[in-house]
Amino acid sequence: MSEIRHEFEDHDPKAVVLVVEDELFVRLMAIDAIEDAGYDVVGVETGDEALTLLDSRDDIRLLFTDIKMPGKVDGLELAERVRERWPALPILLTSGHLYQGDASMPATIPFLQKPYRAGTLIAEIDRLSA
Repeated sequence: MSEIRHEFEDHDPKAVVLVVEDELFVRLMAIDAIEDAGYDVVGVETGDEALTLLDSRDDIRLLFTDIKMPGKVDGLELAERVRERWPALPILLTSGHLYQGDASMPATIPFLQKPYRAGTLIAEIDRLSA
C-alpha cells in the first residue's frame, strides 16, 4: 500500500489513530493503510477495549470505529461516550450493515461505508486530523 503516501507537514508524529474493529482481517488492513500514510495506529477488537485504552492514553487523536461489534459497547455507543468524555476527539464511523441515512446514525459524525478503499479512508483521516 505504499502508493498511498501523503505530505504531512502539519502531521503530529505523536498523534495516534485508534482503530476499533472486531473483524481481524479488516482491522489489520485498516491499520496497515493508516500506518502506510504516516500515522501511528493502535487497534482493538471491541468498544470496551477502546474505552479502556482511551482512559489510559493521552495521545489518541482520532477514533475510527466499526458500528456492529460484540461486547457491551457497540460503535454507536462508543461514539456517544467519546463525545461526552472527549468532545474534541474526531470520530469516523464505518459499517457494512448500516448506512449514512439510517435513523440510528448520528448526522454529526462522518461515516465511511464498507467496503471502503484505503485511499478513501486515508483522505477522511487526513481531513479529520487537519
